[in-house]
Amino acid sequence: MRDFERKEMRKTGFHDREREIKEIMNILNTEPTLITFIYGPINSGKTELINHLAKQLPENYVVFNVNLRGKFISDYRDFVRALFKIEREKTYKDIIRKISEVSVKALNFVGIPVTEDILNLLFKERTYEDVFEFLEDYFMKIGENKNSVLILDELQVIKDVKVDELLIYKLFNFFIRLTKELHLCHVFAITSDSLFVERIYKEAMLQGRCRYLFVDDFDYETAIAFLNKYKFGEKEREMVWEYVGGKPVYLVELANAKMNGKDIEEEVKKLLKIRTNQILSIFDEISLRKVEYSEEAIIEEFRRFENEEIIQYDRMNKEKIFLVERNILFIDPIQRTVKPQSKLDLLAIRNVLKCERKK
Repeated sequence: MRDFERKEMRKTGFHDREREIKEIMNILNTEPTLITFIYGPINSGKTELINHLAKQLPENYVVFNVNLRGKFISDYRDFVRALFKIEREKTYKDIIRKISEVSVKALNFVGIPVTEDILNLLFKERTYEDVFEFLEDYFMKIGENKNSVLILDELQVIKDVKVDELLIYKLFNFFIRLTKELHLCHVFAITSDSLFVERIYKEAMLQGRCRYLFVDDFDYETAIAFLNKYKFGEKEREMVWEYVGGKPVYLVELANAKMNGKDIEEEVKKLLKIRTNQILSIFDEISLRKVEYSEEAIIEEFRRFENEEIIQYDRMNKEKIFLVERNILFIDPIQRTVKPQSKLDLLAIRNVLKCERKK
């Protein structure tokens, strides 16, 4: 077997989000009163932003970060297991003491730390009221010395879970109590599911009880500054912007390609070809009757972006919903706009239209 030289892993790191950080810090510097929903297109850097900020908070904050991504939650036990992280060989008093007394830096927990005994008790009781009552007491105790921040990433995972009735409504009521009523804890809910955002935006129970923070892809200046860090030439920078815009995940991928000596023009064209073929596969599904949509209706939705990058919408239709569910389009219900998920998606849609004209 060939021996490979061990090299230090190269990291692209966090990049400029000054406006969003300032906005979130303004929220954290005031008493908790509203739930904050952080939303935006897929891979726009929402999780990276909140994780970076959590590490920078001063010593009087304690952060509980519950990431629901990739977790299967179908019932009460799954929900409880997702919320909490067992601290083995520690008592409940040990955990609270750690949270209350450590003052070197902000504490940042992946999940809400509890003992195994407490988790077993919550499983035994099997009611969401027990969980929420326990958490209220938990945050009340922490509030004697620290400011609590609860982050739930990919909250839409539990949107259809039922415990007597939909769990999400019980959770919203609990968040309202933590913020608007008791002022105990800052609550941030992160999601890339724009249909979920539309659903909660219309909820009467949340009117006047939440705010919405939009995290989009980088603008031109920010994207170019990112590429400059990795020694992209002027022609390469403009090519990257033309193909992928400011989508952080693609910028990172291309920065890695640059560091590995790959040809950037080939890489961006490869990305576009892959995305175009992925979108074209929808029509294969329609032909095979795997999805019940009209090819003409889908093409009509695409034509809206032939000369525009973002449009206003009056009402949703099933084709728009389908394309949002397939992560091709993104809707912003607050602004009532719809656009492709990325510049790459926009170009791929236009390629699909060219293919359609050639038929």
